[in-house]
Amino acid sequence: MRRTDRLFELIQLLRDGRLHRGKDLAETLGVSVRTLYRDMDTIIASGIPVEGERGLGYMMTAPITLPPLNLTLTELEALHLGLSVVTKAADEELQRAAETLSAKVDAVLPEDRSAPASGWGFAVYPFAEAARGFVHMAPLRAAIRSRRKIDITYAAPESPETTRRVRPLQMEYWGRVWTLTGWCELRDDFRVFRVDRIQTLDIGFDTFEEEPGKTLADYLDSLGSEPEIDAPG
Repeated sequence: MRRTDRLFELIQLLRDGRLHRGKDLAETLGVSVRTLYRDMDTIIASGIPVEGERGLGYMMTAPITLPPLNLTLTELEALHLGLSVVTKAADEELQRAAETLSAKVDAVLPEDRSAPASGWGFAVYPFAEAARGFVHMAPLRAAIRSRRKIDITYAAPESPETTRRVRPLQMEYWGRVWTLTGWCELRDDFRVFRVDRIQTLDIGFDTFEEEPGKTLADYLDSLGSEPEIDAPG
């Protein structure tokens, strides 16, 4: 598993708000305790609201938000896309401007865990990775609003590409990486998909109604049981 994928999965494990021992996290991810400690140092230094220390354990203390800006999902997407494009530009002046804008966004993150000056929040993901998913953002938002099922082909880490029919429920931002949470009809369970790993996307004509056990509220209640992320197959 690549380090970026491992860090993403590690954040998902910590989302339940419980205290997790480093040894247990390392066993779940299939890495050494020493590697786990390095990963946790990266996550904490990147501004993710996680507290803890070696030998005691780690827990996430607050949701990842930008409350002082009160940005809408669309506004945050636009800012994300703009910085992605500008940081790839040949004009060094514009690149520096994008870096200073990133620093300003960092400055309004929650005060209990400010992000480092080197990047915008959880900056372990290159912009190039997230940019691959931008083409899907608008249709995903439309499908969530209209409650229409989607058909996707998805490439999970170290797994064969699969075709899924999904009830899209919400999108979340994890510092240059966007995820889609939905009910996967292939697995008959909730799944969290990285948007940049969606290869193709089609919005179907089938709509869905809220059913017990398949709603966003049910997913949020299930976080304590650690629903699968980027499920293989």
